[in-house]
Amino acid sequence: MKGKAKEKSHLPLRLNILFFVIFILFSLLVIQLGVVQILTGEEAQEVLNETEDTVTNIPVPRGKMYDRYGNLVVDNIPRYAITYTPPKNVQPDQNLEVAQVLAQYIEKSDEDITERDMKDYWILTNQEEAFGRLTDKEKAALDDDEEYKEVLDRITDVDLNNLTDADKEIVAIKRELDQAIELTPHMVKNEGVTKEEYATVAEHLSEMQGINVTTDWERDLVKGDTFANFIGGITDHEEGILGEKVDFYLTRNYNRNERVGRSFLEEQYETILSGQKERIRHVTDNQNNVIRTELLQEGKQGKDLVLTIDMELQKKVDQIAQEELEKIIRKYPGRNQYLEDALVVMMKPKTGEVLALTGVRYHRATEEKPAYFADESYRTIYDAHLPGSTIKGATVLAGFQSGVITKNTVFNDRPIKIAQTDWKSSYSTLGPVNYLSALEKSSNVFMFFVAMRMGGDYTYVEDASLDFNPDAFRQMRNYFKQFGLGVKTGIDLPYEATGLEGEGGSPGLLMDYAIGQYEPFTALQLAQYVSTIANDGYRIKPRLVKEIRYPSEDGELGPVYKALKPEIINHLEMDDEYINAVQNGFYRVFNGSDGTASGTFNSLDYVAAGKTGTAQHMIYKEGRIEAETENLTLVGYAPYDDPEVAFSVIVPKVGLKSGDTINYKIGKRILNTYFEMEEENEEEES
Repeated sequence: MKGKAKEKSHLPLRLNILFFVIFILFSLLVIQLGVVQILTGEEAQEVLNETEDTVTNIPVPRGKMYDRYGNLVVDNIPRYAITYTPPKNVQPDQNLEVAQVLAQYIEKSDEDITERDMKDYWILTNQEEAFGRLTDKEKAALDDDEEYKEVLDRITDVDLNNLTDADKEIVAIKRELDQAIELTPHMVKNEGVTKEEYATVAEHLSEMQGINVTTDWERDLVKGDTFANFIGGITDHEEGILGEKVDFYLTRNYNRNERVGRSFLEEQYETILSGQKERIRHVTDNQNNVIRTELLQEGKQGKDLVLTIDMELQKKVDQIAQEELEKIIRKYPGRNQYLEDALVVMMKPKTGEVLALTGVRYHRATEEKPAYFADESYRTIYDAHLPGSTIKGATVLAGFQSGVITKNTVFNDRPIKIAQTDWKSSYSTLGPVNYLSALEKSSNVFMFFVAMRMGGDYTYVEDASLDFNPDAFRQMRNYFKQFGLGVKTGIDLPYEATGLEGEGGSPGLLMDYAIGQYEPFTALQLAQYVSTIANDGYRIKPRLVKEIRYPSEDGELGPVYKALKPEIINHLEMDDEYINAVQNGFYRVFNGSDGTASGTFNSLDYVAAGKTGTAQHMIYKEGRIEAETENLTLVGYAPYDDPEVAFSVIVPKVGLKSGDTINYKIGKRILNTYFEMEEENEEEES
């Protein structure tokens, strides 16, 4: 009994301790609530009111471009700009108020405004009169959208004609404001902003919500038109991101009104040149008021491109092509009335680095303007032409590898004829030829026999039909494609042409294919083809960018971010001895006693090799042949024993009997220019 009494006496003490602990905890809670209410109440209320985070991406200046020697090619020029960053859920009348104030301080062209823009403005400034044109019955029967549309329809030309020039300027500014995306800076004016406009707007920023002054930039082509085609262009703020690639840009945090590369290198390297955008987070309350702004990511200017192009060589090659084109047109204007282009590609066969891409076009005089030459170098990758005999190296290698000829094979070069075709021959009867003399003298007949044998018929009988296997076309094309003929070269551009593939099927067409008279190729494809031969059968992807570098603020090249390495596409599925044999044949074309171009190239300070070509080019008008012309082509490389440079030349539609070897002249001059400049560079370095 005593133990139980003792146990009861401890119970109130434990309850008292428990109540005391609860009292302490409750007191602490009251104190904490007081602290929150008194010291951080406003901040806590903001947290309660927060409803949405919006992230804004602000573009930075694009990266620059340099040539292979570090000479600046593309720069950014800063310029004054006026921007508008609209709040969330901005209303048309709010933009109108801002536009009316801003119009007092800047001049804005009204050439882009539309009739709809003016009607919207008229309604906003004449709302009572505008909606008063509807009857009560009409208002009751129409919803808001239908009502507004009906009001638009009842605005007359007289109403719009009453708008003053000042009104139209306000319309132009409001048009820009309306295009802005909420919480995202939009260019209101970035061309022709004067110092006075910039200063005046800056002084009155408090009067115009969302308006700001800043600096924008524009691309500056430092070398003028030289290589401008391949630099490409960028969109303006009004056009914004390209419609066909919307998903690509939006998934990479681009704004819809952001300028992007629209062609060539600017488009190909868009994500490199555009840089790291500044990312800002806007925190808004339930009234869409911005209550806090945070910097999530600092902006960084786009990385710079170091091109493979030698801009000085490019400029000189452009000049050479134009001079030679002008000479032949002036010498025989009548015969050369269809001649207009000279195309040249120069590249390093071992690395794929493109040194020059030249396309000069002659525009004849019209009633509106006199004759002039234009840089249209994009034609080197877009325009395909019949290559003529330049591709005979591929034909010989196809014959070797398919087993239809050997190094000891000899054919009698004389006019031949198969059933249901015209007579076919070389430019003259050459007699017995093997592969070496066939390349040196440019025998068509030798190539005809290669084609016939690949088609399955090993016995030629004059005017007889051939037992021809149409699959020979596929087989021959597969060999040609290993050189890059008829397929994409892989150059780092958004688009390139591959030429046209004929339907084939007949032995006569395959014979034409074997001498470059059936399917056309581009100047770039021919340059890759001869580079593959020069490079012992390795086909290298041509490229226009050598390095990607971090931007630099001191005008010098920044540190290397990435050095692009040569990329081998394939190696010819042909024995090395066959490739060496064709190299020997190309050597004899430029240096042999009977070489078709030896008179031009056999006395140079260096040893070059290559292949000449001539292809018929018929001019059609309304389905009939109006004139006969020819494509003069040339491919080559030098030095022969250790190739540094390879090239292709195409001059389409040269008049017959012009007696001019413009392809040889251009080829010789560009090679001489290259080696002269290399010597000068070596002297400067030493």
